[in-house]
Amino acid sequence: MRHVFDKMFNCEKELTLSVIGGKWKLVILWYLGKEGTKRFGELKSLIPGITHRMLVNQLRELEEDLIVYRKVYPVVPPKVEYSLTKQGESLMPILESMYEWGKNYKESITEKQVERIESIK
Repeated sequence: MRHVFDKMFNCEKELTLSVIGGKWKLVILWYLGKEGTKRFGELKSLIPGITHRMLVNQLRELEEDLIVYRKVYPVVPPKVEYSLTKQGESLMPILESMYEWGKNYKESITEKQVERIESIK
């Protein structure tokens, strides 16, 4: 089991990246933060390309790091829902800033590519 609490970090940025880093965690957090509580199958269908196993692992790590809350209902078949904890919700302004940065960056490099193509003609 992986626990962020058991690790030593050189700085807080390293700790933050340890918690939210990885290919899928930001996407999972984004959907839970923007769309609210989701069941496993709903998350799976929202994230094309993620495997069942990877989604399970990423959700477990986020749960262990107290970013995602997993609620199990005592019914058959089992019903499980995922939502952000207060700590997870506190990440949303950071994720929104990252989204804006990425959007602006994409627009900027697209403009530069168009300028480069135009200069070649």
